[in-house]
Amino acid sequence: MFVAVSLLAMVARARLLQARVLPRGWLDALRQVSLFASAYVAYRLVRGLVEGNANAAFAHARDLISLERTLHLFVEPSIQAWASGSHFVILLASWLYVNAQGSVTIAALLYLYLRHNSNFYFVRNMFMIAMAIALVGYVVFPTAPPRFMPEWGFIDTVSDFTPVNVSHTSASMSALFNPYAAVPSMHVAFALMIGWPLARLARRRIVSVLWLLYPFVMSFVIVVTANHFIVDALLGALTAGASAYGAKRLARARPGVWRFSTVSPARLTASG
Repeated sequence: MFVAVSLLAMVARARLLQARVLPRGWLDALRQVSLFASAYVAYRLVRGLVEGNANAAFAHARDLISLERTLHLFVEPSIQAWASGSHFVILLASWLYVNAQGSVTIAALLYLYLRHNSNFYFVRNMFMIAMAIALVGYVVFPTAPPRFMPEWGFIDTVSDFTPVNVSHTSASMSALFNPYAAVPSMHVAFALMIGWPLARLARRRIVSVLWLLYPFVMSFVIVVTANHFIVDALLGALTAGASAYGAKRLARARPGVWRFSTVSPARLTASG
């Protein structure tokens, strides 16, 4: 009898642990991982297989410079020159450009899935929509990044200050890399799509403020490292906004699963 009770207690604890670690069970967790993995592989493949035209890409980059000069926004060379005066700032920015998008984004998505599961699916839908929008941008408007244009005073800080070499001196592209995919900036889009939800869900004000600042930090990083123009960042923000709108429209189809709310499901049930 004692053994049976102990086994039942162990099973109950195991189920409780699984509920905490995997809110919707193994099947749903595998489904989400598979969805993101498939979307990311397709995103990278399509991004790399697009027939990038070097002449068009550089022409579009010059068009952006012309637009920014008309709007008095072409300050990227000055910002990079200022940042280059501090080895720490330029090294940190280069490191963040290479590492932050992947590590911070994955960690944030895992946190949302495990600790705020009811809001994870809204953010997931934002990411799916944003990646689709980005691919359209890469096809329609291939654009060379500023680091390819040293005649304007830009330097490739990532290649110069880190072991990573993102420079590309020819028009050829590998199967997973498109050097002319600067518009829109997905570093900014990803930062907004995790910064905004986590800022709203944070219980401490300082944490909320830090997440609100994260997209601005990433905007600074992409400019300082000469990987994007300011207009690229603005278009990345617009992509995030459009994706949030699309996810909100999708939530109408399944409000119980795909909506975003800062009120916990338990409180909603209690108030009902």
